[in-house]
Amino acid sequence: MKKIVASIVALTATTALMAGVNAGACQGCHGGDFSKAALGKSKNVAEMTHADIATALKGYKADTYGGAMKGLMKGQVAKYSDADLDAFALTIGK
Repeated sequence: MKKIVASIVALTATTALMAGVNAGACQGCHGGDFSKAALGKSKNVAEMTHADIATALKGYKADTYGGAMKGLMKGQVAKYSDADLDAFALTIGK
């Protein structure tokens, strides 16, 4: 089972790198499988849909989405294009 989880995490990270987004930076707070509430405040990203993730990431970038972690997340996603964020969103969540 651990090998399967490790393979899924590696595949997610590899796919994310192809999308241009540094998944490692995300996993530091959201966990390797994106199921951790970052700093105890965020949604469980693994339970979000791909569309909801893309909307959230682009909203953080545009400063139109988010609560307590809005400023921190804007800094994380600002350097990526909307296309990068869309592609990354397809690699995590449901």
